[in-house]
Amino acid sequence: MPIEHVTASSVTKPWGVTDPRPWTEPRCDGTLIGELWYERAGAERTPTSLLLKLLLTSQPLSIQVHPNDAFAQLIGLPNGKTEAWYVVEATADAKVALGLRRPCTPLQLRKSIEDGSIADLVVWHPAVAGDVILVPGGTIHAIGAGLVIAEIQQRSDATFRLFDHGRHRDLHIDCAVAAARTGVAELRVRPMRLSHQRTLLVADPHFVLERLDLTPNTIWRIEATREMWLLVLSGEATIRSNEIAAGGAVFATFGQVDVHVGGAPLTCLVAYVGEVARTLLRFLAPSDINEACTSERVLAPSPLPLQRNAARRGHEGTTNESTSAYCVHR
Repeated sequence: MPIEHVTASSVTKPWGVTDPRPWTEPRCDGTLIGELWYERAGAERTPTSLLLKLLLTSQPLSIQVHPNDAFAQLIGLPNGKTEAWYVVEATADAKVALGLRRPCTPLQLRKSIEDGSIADLVVWHPAVAGDVILVPGGTIHAIGAGLVIAEIQQRSDATFRLFDHGRHRDLHIDCAVAAARTGVAELRVRPMRLSHQRTLLVADPHFVLERLDLTPNTIWRIEATREMWLLVLSGEATIRSNEIAAGGAVFATFGQVDVHVGGAPLTCLVAYVGEVARTLLRFLAPSDINEACTSERVLAPSPLPLQRNAARRGHEGTTNESTSAYCVHR
């Protein structure tokens, strides 16, 4: 089936929340839910190249790093893990960490992990709803408390911990030092308006992330020509006769996704592989959804510029891609 409604699997985390509503229902035993993973149903499904998640935090996550593609392949993994965050909700004191205060050598990085001073070496930034953050593989990073973050990433579970706030979980010092780029990281992405409905958040070689803002009581057609994920952040809609609200998601590989917006504005994220889509969204006449009366007018020229310096985060530094062993652990 080219279009599928997907359900979220709850993942227990020590930094999670007891009440994850409206994104999912809490568990009766008060279990801390930290992540919602959106997965296709059925074991026979072909694995996707992207993974969509929601993160819900009541405590800071570990300071960690993911491998880039080159280092991942060096240690026998098919690919690395570049990810992007969209801040959905944030408390007044919420923050995220990205990169280091100053460049350091592999020996200095190792020492900071061993003595715990890495906690003071990372750079923490205030986080507010609507922030967009790209975390290329190899970037040292962390997420603080009081956040709901939508995350799109390369499909990989390779995470190397550098610091874990006394939770007594394993650290992965050798792999972290070998995989990390030890430079200063650039912070927020600058979103680019593509049309009145489309905002480009991230354009990376691994994926494109957009936000769609659709007016109430309208019908829109999304053209899926490649792997694509849609996550509703606010509002309600009907897709293929199914009601979908905040936290609901759709997966498509090829076909037309008709979105019937409810009585309130609909905000959703759309992530897909490849380059920025020239034609993604079409307005349909409510009286006849089979007739497209107007095509979305894209404000940027074709092909759309990716503007790597504005639409992604990167940083300068060295990558130390050699290690005798590796550990993969979330």
